[in-house]
Amino acid sequence: MLTAGLASAALLSLALAQGALAASFTVSGTSFKIAADKLEGTGFVQFGGVDSGATEGHPVAASAFRTVVLDNFCQSVSLRSLPLVGDVTLRIASPGEGSMTASEIVLGVAGLSGDLTLVNPQIGVDAGQVSKGPPGVVGQAGGFGQQADGATIIGPRLTAWSASAYTLRLKNAQLTLHNGGGECF
Repeated sequence: MLTAGLASAALLSLALAQGALAASFTVSGTSFKIAADKLEGTGFVQFGGVDSGATEGHPVAASAFRTVVLDNFCQSVSLRSLPLVGDVTLRIASPGEGSMTASEIVLGVAGLSGDLTLVNPQIGVDAGQVSKGPPGVVGQAGGFGQQADGATIIGPRLTAWSASAYTLRLKNAQLTLHNGGGECF
């Protein structure tokens, strides 16, 4: 089962890196965490949405960037009650400045903390009319949306249900498994 999970994670990473996944897909029943020292993004849009799982939906803030760069990137997911080994955390780290880059990335965010700065923000725009993010990424007409030319988050800590991107690059990526702990935060 662990091998199947790792193979699935590798295929998902490959599909994301090659832009094969669309902004909408069925999500697993497990959220993941992302941490970094700094996030610098261009072309930011955000609006409410739902990531649909096999058995339930998850309310999210759909957060998208035309381009994004993160310093000292870390992503972790807890795999619970695996046969013979128990709880395991799959962790992918990419240390250094500019260690993770992505284009046309869309995240289904369940929670976010950090020091946020928006450049030329527009808050309260119709989610169906946002235009500063990746091409074609809009919310439901009449819904609440916000957008900005750019966004910087110092010390971002986020929990998400989904991520898709046209390109995703990790410099010096390090995948590790930890029994019990090992999450990014």
